[in-house]
Amino acid sequence: MAYPLELGFQDATSPIMEELLHFHDHTLMIVFLIGSLVLYIISLMLTTKLTHTSTMDAYEVETIWTILPAIILILIALPSLRILYMMDEINNPSLTVKTMGHQWYWSCKYTDYEDLNFDSYVVPTSELTPGDLGLLEVDNRVVLPMELPVGMVISSEDVLHSWTVPSLGLKTEAIPGRLNQATLTSTRPGLYYGQCSEICGSNHSLMPIVLEMVALKHFGNWSSSML
Repeated sequence: MAYPLELGFQDATSPIMEELLHFHDHTLMIVFLIGSLVLYIISLMLTTKLTHTSTMDAYEVETIWTILPAIILILIALPSLRILYMMDEINNPSLTVKTMGHQWYWSCKYTDYEDLNFDSYVVPTSELTPGDLGLLEVDNRVVLPMELPVGMVISSEDVLHSWTVPSLGLKTEAIPGRLNQATLTSTRPGLYYGQCSEICGSNHSLMPIVLEMVALKHFGNWSSSML
């Protein structure tokens, strides 16, 4: 869960998000080193009056500043492509949930159960209890088992939406007439909040997502009580 004045990412709760955080740190370090080198060279150019007369014919320097950026781009591209393929991989999910976006709420259907579906609306401010989060609480949470691969099938009934849960590293477009797939795995129990991240109308900010990750035993009890 994000907190006020937070400068970094939310704590990762899935292997994919952990990979994304490592890639972010890896890329940021490269950017920092490049920026430091450029600032150092600029400061030298501004503070020294010496001029190297043969610099214009320095083929070695030209070779270095051509090859070095290519190597840096490869160091960024390879881990990036690895994570992209990991995010697209679907590994025989133990449970599948179909989520449909509407203006302005989400409807969820557990496809492995015959009659387990519900609509998830934002809780009005007047009905919030102490400790609730404004514009993030819903009347029906999506309860899922932790440490198991869960397949999400995401679409929309009307306009473009986006099913986004930052701490799980998930952001999947909900497009009318098209089914998009995503896989999530939570490494620990808890409540994980997200929102629609596609501007979908006047009440765009009233489409929160709340995932409640529980142990498999508790998920079985919850699904039995909902049927």
